[in-house]
Amino acid sequence: MNKKMSPKNSPLESLPNIGKVTAGKLRKIGISSKEEFLDRDPYEVFDELLAKVDPTLCRCALAGIVGASANVPWHVITKQSAKKFEQKHPGFKWDKC
Repeated sequence: MNKKMSPKNSPLESLPNIGKVTAGKLRKIGISSKEEFLDRDPYEVFDELLAKVDPTLCRCALAGIVGASANVPWHVITKQSAKKFEQKHPGFKWDKC
């Protein structure tokens, strides 16, 4: 039986930049609703995804996560979000987008 989505249990896919694939990855780290996602720091979410789900995530994936948190399209925030991530992780090597 499907659980109805309440305002406090909105689907991840209702966030900008979050489609079926990314939502599936987020669920693997215990984030199953829009509200749970928005309660977390997007850079910490990305760190956890890299460590536990997909070590090949690229800067575009990071921008999707950060953009979803800030309600900004991923392509607008790619350079800015990558720069901030690289400040916390000097020498990090990105996979191609």
